[in-house]
Amino acid sequence: MTVRIGINPLTWTNDDLPALGADTSLETCLSEGKLAGYSGFELGQKFPRQAEILGPILDAHGLVLVSGWYSSLLLERSVEDEIAALQDHLNLLKQLGSTVMVYCEVSRCIHGDLDTPVSKRPKMTEAEWPEFLTRINKVGEYLQSQGVALAYHHHMGTVIETEDDIDRLMAGTSEAVGLLLDSGHLTFAGGDVVAVATRHAQRIKHVHCKDVRKAVLEDSKNRNLSFLNSVLNGTFTVPGDGFIDYPAVFAVLKAHNYSGWLVVEAEQDPAVAHPLTYAKLGHANLTRLCADAGIDVDA
Repeated sequence: MTVRIGINPLTWTNDDLPALGADTSLETCLSEGKLAGYSGFELGQKFPRQAEILGPILDAHGLVLVSGWYSSLLLERSVEDEIAALQDHLNLLKQLGSTVMVYCEVSRCIHGDLDTPVSKRPKMTEAEWPEFLTRINKVGEYLQSQGVALAYHHHMGTVIETEDDIDRLMAGTSEAVGLLLDSGHLTFAGGDVVAVATRHAQRIKHVHCKDVRKAVLEDSKNRNLSFLNSVLNGTFTVPGDGFIDYPAVFAVLKAHNYSGWLVVEAEQDPAVAHPLTYAKLGHANLTRLCADAGIDVDA
């Protein structure tokens, strides 16, 4: 198996809290990401969304487009309306060679609200679950027909956050709905990353690698902080810099021949956690973890 190592621009600038890294240019993100050793980037707020503009920018840095976040509202609108809404995003991914869409249901979400404790996250009712599963399965089938995999991003502060939520999503949909395994979000939610990866290994289409500082996470939970304040508190860091058992996670990926992207996505305050320093650390740690697990890395 062979993977590629990419990064999300959250290391430099934050989409949910734009004040973080507000003065950092896209040029800085891309040049430092390349310097740190990454092959590609996910989209961020400072990326142009026209393929004819973004493509040459990435090419100039020797980078490719990994994927990009899409905010779904399937609890609020029909499958047809959702498919219409995602067309621009889908076309950008397709034109620039990305084969996976980072997909998250954001109806009633609170992860972008600085003042709402993450413990107040929304939950689907028993009546909503079946309709949601039907709808997202149809969207997944559509994306599959377009050559792009739906990689569902379980996320703090949203309707699909916990291990149980992930299990229910996977059980209620077909292989057209893939899973984005995010080690940091799942750990924050109290889930077992290795167990989830093992149960749903064949559905994993994308992997976000962020670690968690255990003492900071406990402090954030004890103080009932919002998601963004938990980020500012320093809950997340790059893989290998926290307490997540990455060797065990990578052993599962190796056993099931995962051959997609490993993406460093570690929300931190760039004024506290120097972006290039942490970008280099994340790349070095992922490279070492892959080597230890017998996973080849395609530069």
